[in-house]
Amino acid sequence: MSIINSVLDTDLYKFTTSYAYSKLFPRAFGEFEFVDRSNDDYPDGFDKLVKEELKSMEDLFLTSDEEQFLKKNLPYLPPTYIDFLKGFRFDSSEVKVWMEDKKLKIKATGLLYRVTLWETPILATVSELYFKVTGQTVDTSYMEQSAIEKAKLLTENNVNYSLFGMRRRFSFEVEDRVTKLLKKHSQKNYFGTSNMYMAFKHNVKVSGTHPHEWIQFHGSIYGYKMANYMSMENWINVYDGDLGTVLTDTYTTEIFLRNFSKKHAALFTSLRHDSGDPMEFVDKVIKRYEELRVNPQIKYIVFSDSLNVEKAIAIKEYCGDRIGASFGIGTNLTNDVDKNIKGMNIVMKLFRCKMTEKEAWHECVKLSDVEGKHTGSKHEIHLAQETLGLI
Repeated sequence: MSIINSVLDTDLYKFTTSYAYSKLFPRAFGEFEFVDRSNDDYPDGFDKLVKEELKSMEDLFLTSDEEQFLKKNLPYLPPTYIDFLKGFRFDSSEVKVWMEDKKLKIKATGLLYRVTLWETPILATVSELYFKVTGQTVDTSYMEQSAIEKAKLLTENNVNYSLFGMRRRFSFEVEDRVTKLLKKHSQKNYFGTSNMYMAFKHNVKVSGTHPHEWIQFHGSIYGYKMANYMSMENWINVYDGDLGTVLTDTYTTEIFLRNFSKKHAALFTSLRHDSGDPMEFVDKVIKRYEELRVNPQIKYIVFSDSLNVEKAIAIKEYCGDRIGASFGIGTNLTNDVDKNIKGMNIVMKLFRCKMTEKEAWHECVKLSDVEGKHTGSKHEIHLAQETLGLI
């Protein structure tokens, strides 16, 4: 059986970002590249196995039940986009996969509203294949007990959280089982999952935010100084107040908060923390809300950076009643299957884009609050930092 068996086996933000591209930038092209931050070696022939999996995805299509799920649970996606998904088919010719000196290389290139849909399925495929090919197996008793203990601990400490674990899961089966266990043992505080198929199958809420790629695209097209502002304006133009969580660290939180206007502070319900010291982030965000004369107590932060249960509890306690806090916990839930197995540190990032097929490519970069998370060419990273006064 293939690893990806449903068009819905992906994160919510892939569909919402795809629709935003199709509405505002229907002719824009993009190129995503696979990045292994741990620089792991891959077994010989691994690229061929990935290609076979991606080829098998060409047979997937949106079922009638899945269509009804989207219409019921994602009212902000219009019928025209649902119709597009009904006719959508993955095209594996958009993805190039190869090996260089035991390192895995992947590039996905095409119209942005289409090619963005490859990101999370590719990551989940690579992660599951890697553990399978290297002979690593699940300690079922450990995995289930761990998930139950975490669910209960989060509930006891009144921590509201979602499962953000698709991209680096050990396997589909593990994510499936963990989703079921969290629903059973943490009903009060378990907000749902970013994986639309798991939400569909287990009847839980689907949740998500927009991704770095959306801001990277705007930085490339409109310039780094305007990237945060224009990406927020265009998100509002598309969703009119729905999906009101915005990422802060694409070009560092310092730059984001400079661009964060009273209008945006009022319209967006929450900010997402994805790198850097979370406690410092809380203080900076509260200070900025107060500068804008917006009560931080009616806003909240979504924390999603390499979280575990203990870290989430500590952050919530630090926030106290000063600002709301919710958490997107991923790999620590969907890849905690054995004490000796560590989850992968892999991403797919937007490296190039252009507004039309005939234009020349523009480089895209991401400047995190942590240097190890920067992506893009050294030259372009330096240019972005220089432009934003970060050097």
